Amino acid sequence: MSSKLVHPREQDQSHQDHSPKRIKLADQPQQDHILPPSHALLGIPLPVAPKDGPIKFMEHDVGISEYISRDVPQIEGVIKQRFTDFLVYEVDLDGRVIHLNDIGKPKISDASQQDNSSNDSAPADEQDVPSNAVEDPWPESFTMTLSAFLSPEKIAELKDMYFHGPMIASISQEGTSESAAAPPPEAKGSRRHRKREKKECVQEDHRQVLSDPITSKDTRTALHKAIRQLFKGKLDSQIDTSIEDGSRVAIRWARKEGERGGRGVGDSRGSYPPYIHLTLQKTNRDTQDALGHLARSLHISVKDLSVAGTKDKRGVTVQRVSIKRGNKTVDDVWKVVNGINPRRPAQVALQQRGERGIRIADLNYHRASLELGMLKGNSFIITLRNVRIHSMSGLEEAMNSVKTRGFINYYGMQRFGTASVPTHSIGLALLKSEWQKAVTLILSKRQGEHPDVDAARDAWLRDGDLDKALELMPRRVVAERCILESFKKQKGDTRNAMGALSTIPRNLRLMYVHAYQSYIWNAIVSERIRVYGAKPIVGDLVFEEDSWDQGSNSRKVARKPWTPPRVKTLAYEDLDKYNMFDVIMPLPGTDVAYPGGELGKKYREFLHMDALDPDNWVRKQREYTLNGSYRAVLHQPKDMSWSVLRYTDPDVALAQADEDKLLGFDPPITDANGKFLALQINITLGTAAYATMALREITKTDTSSHYQTGLTQAAEDQKYRGYEKLMEDE
Repeated sequence: MSSKLVHPREQDQSHQDHSPKRIKLADQPQQDHILPPSHALLGIPLPVAPKDGPIKFMEHDVGISEYISRDVPQIEGVIKQRFTDFLVYEVDLDGRVIHLNDIGKPKISDASQQDNSSNDSAPADEQDVPSNAVEDPWPESFTMTLSAFLSPEKIAELKDMYFHGPMIASISQEGTSESAAAPPPEAKGSRRHRKREKKECVQEDHRQVLSDPITSKDTRTALHKAIRQLFKGKLDSQIDTSIEDGSRVAIRWARKEGERGGRGVGDSRGSYPPYIHLTLQKTNRDTQDALGHLARSLHISVKDLSVAGTKDKRGVTVQRVSIKRGNKTVDDVWKVVNGINPRRPAQVALQQRGERGIRIADLNYHRASLELGMLKGNSFIITLRNVRIHSMSGLEEAMNSVKTRGFINYYGMQRFGTASVPTHSIGLALLKSEWQKAVTLILSKRQGEHPDVDAARDAWLRDGDLDKALELMPRRVVAERCILESFKKQKGDTRNAMGALSTIPRNLRLMYVHAYQSYIWNAIVSERIRVYGAKPIVGDLVFEEDSWDQGSNSRKVARKPWTPPRVKTLAYEDLDKYNMFDVIMPLPGTDVAYPGGELGKKYREFLHMDALDPDNWVRKQREYTLNGSYRAVLHQPKDMSWSVLRYTDPDVALAQADEDKLLGFDPPITDANGKFLALQINITLGTAAYATMALREITKTDTSSHYQTGLTQAAEDQKYRGYEKLMEDE
């Protein structure tokens, strides 16, 4: 019987939990638009949904409106036309650009090379630990002992389950948009995350291996004893009660191991260090989505996976990932992720692209996990297509302007999602403790979603059929599933909206409120550049000398109590001591100062307009207490070069991903007589900088995905799709 919709109370009970006092805005008109009320201060009209579709949000709707180089010629071009037009490579703390090097089976090193030091701050290659300096996790004695009770097929099943490890209670991970990624590391000045909540969507481990019927009670007893002795309590055996004679034994992971999240299972696979590091290449998947795929494949919680930073969805990106290995070895991880089994040998896996856009390489053991911020930045190879320029000198001027003058360090459109419900609107609802509104926004329909997601939303929103909605909603749609599963546990009662929201993974909840902070930052920085230009002014904020440890994103050191960085408000006599690259702008929170003068007043006006108190960011729900941070107004590339290419067929790649190189695919070939121009840019940016914002400064065009899709569809080169193949056939 389906659980039907129970309508919420007329007034959201959650308002009683709002700790800061509401600011009365009696003189402000009420606004039912999905965007924050402060949108009115941007000086642009509210976007309106067309008759044939949803509202399409543009850059200016999230505060992005200004340029540093308005005096420089525009370079027209299309961004991210193909996935390989946007290649991203993580730069680690040693300044090394991360690439896929070896996609083959992990190499076994000489045991004498093992480094037994406990220094977690050693460079990555110094932490690598050879994989043969351990005891055999499945000695021949296991097989010999079990062969007295189990058939060879059952022993193989048991070995496979054991090697895969316990399925730790896990979160449904995937998101449907770029914004569903784990929030990027906060900029300078942010406080470390508080202790995480434990209420999340979970699933139990129901895997088991059933013996063939064993009629002798003594033999069954001996099997139970053998399981206990061989696996030291990690596996459990019970009589299978699904058949009346009770002659089969069910072997599964012991419940206590799952409840402990896999702690203590590492020793069962020898003396390896507790973490496995690997290089991940993902294609057209956001970071959290890719990690969710790895977690499901390995039967672990996504919390056992960590990265130094999130990467774009639309493109091909390469980064390091750490795994809390439990009882898994590098061989286990390599085989499972590559889908290697008796029906799919390694030779086949290494001749084809990775399944679902995922490829791993360069696996080794480490003593510590990665943490957000443990990187120096990212290196990009970006190809703009259908480029139109007035002259080569104009192109050189535009590129050199970004190289020397930098670009406005806006939070890019990825921060706000690609759907018709922007993430910063959900974030504002959370900050105002408007739980029912936040739930409504998350569950509302989006144009252009996958049919199964659209059908699931209809089942709930139109039919009120909770069971059908849960049946249809894919597990990759994280927030929505968590809310619906919470409603299911409450027998269809939707009134506890705050409780439902609390089941969403914490990083996803914080992503919403971080998006609101980013919107405010963008809007105030646009006001700063529009009114005062790109030079320091009285009232600007800069870091005090030596107040911020520039090595704060370096390797692990003994943790000290966090203290906010000291900042200085510029006076007239300070102006000649600083340049625009020194100027910072706060993201709102308890531990930051606002700029002085009229800009500080404008900052407060934005927050007041959204019914927020600029001086009170403490919330009863502690995770929504914002500490704030600082972010540089401008960003200058660390390295930048470019070249002009010619092509005719837009389906032909002009850059090659690491995986394709290692698989031996033909490299890109440019056509010197091609009909169209492409601009290929090699650029390295620091942490938390958006490459799309650098491209925006060059092209002077909107970087929202729907706008760029429109440019692609209207581009002249689209008439020549398939041209190269046609020429080959002739």
